Amino acid sequence: MKGLRVIQAAMDQAVRDGVFPGGVLAVRLAGELKCLVLSGCLSSDPTDLVQASTVYDLASLTKPLATVTSILLLVQSGTLDLDAPVEHTLDDLHGTPVGVATLRELLQHRSGLPGWRPLYEGLTANGIEWGRSESVRQTVLHLIGQEPLMYRRGERSEYSDLGFILLGLAVERASGKPLDEYFDESVARPLGAQPLCFNPTETESCSSRPAVAVSSIAPTEWDEWRRQLLKGQVHDENAAAMGGVAGHAGLFGTAEAVLAVSGVWLRSYEGQRSMLEQRLVREFTRRVSSCSQSSWALGWDTPTAPSSSGSHLSPESFGHLGYTGTSLWVDPRRKLEVLLLTNRVHPTRKNEKIRAFRPLIHDVVFQEIVSGTK
Repeated sequence: MKGLRVIQAAMDQAVRDGVFPGGVLAVRLAGELKCLVLSGCLSSDPTDLVQASTVYDLASLTKPLATVTSILLLVQSGTLDLDAPVEHTLDDLHGTPVGVATLRELLQHRSGLPGWRPLYEGLTANGIEWGRSESVRQTVLHLIGQEPLMYRRGERSEYSDLGFILLGLAVERASGKPLDEYFDESVARPLGAQPLCFNPTETESCSSRPAVAVSSIAPTEWDEWRRQLLKGQVHDENAAAMGGVAGHAGLFGTAEAVLAVSGVWLRSYEGQRSMLEQRLVREFTRRVSSCSQSSWALGWDTPTAPSSSGSHLSPESFGHLGYTGTSLWVDPRRKLEVLLLTNRVHPTRKNEKIRAFRPLIHDVVFQEIVSGTK
């Protein structure tokens, strides 16, 4: 098929150009897998080829796949209220600047919080050992609660990892379970999305799933703070300091597993029977109309030119990027899902060539697969 050859050539050229060591591109149209392109290697080892089963650090795809899906389920069950202040769930935030921000505003990145802070340094400075202890989570809550707001909540949108850390903690507090356990029990296992998990080489927190073989995981970066090459340990330092489980980062998975979750969002959007209510799915994926300078819906992004999704996806589309070199875009008008998994931060995060490649590959996919079906 000519279209597949063109897409394969584009991925192979990206590897030669040093955009990433290797990657997986999966395209599904109307529920049918039209394309699964494998290109390059996991690392500099030319014998370590990318496989369909390669597990990638999904970085900020954690936000929509794990945290947003979990919050939707908790809203659906009446456990969480989108328009309630976050301090109603995380009472530690009473009296803090961000405490009165609603879950909706956190999902829309309109809480007033800054985008990022080195919380891991704050933990170390306070003598708190990194990990999944309650002291870590309480200290993280305290540090975020102390942050002065960068703007008046609701007046504009600024992408914030800190807001999603709070949302992950809200899932834990509302469900009574660690985020990884709730996601595994409520989303990943029911959908058969395996492996799609936090801390993939460990089984202590989720004994129901087998550990992922380290050899199948794409490495990210040599981390000076941790003094090791990261392979199965989350790349994001703040997530690492929280024991690898956080609302903004930490999820690992294969292309097939990620598509299991994106597929349930698309089917629910269309009104097909699924675990997610159509009404809520459409609300979560609809751009905030009251904020003209924002492309954000509720945890999902939407296309705004210039977009990483290229120039052809419909305005109803929703998606997200991941810092390690991942992206997911869903176009419900065309029943299209496009997933790109790479480890562009290997061997270094200074490589930003993927910025130009993302829109290019989405335009190629549209031309060769979507337009080619007409």
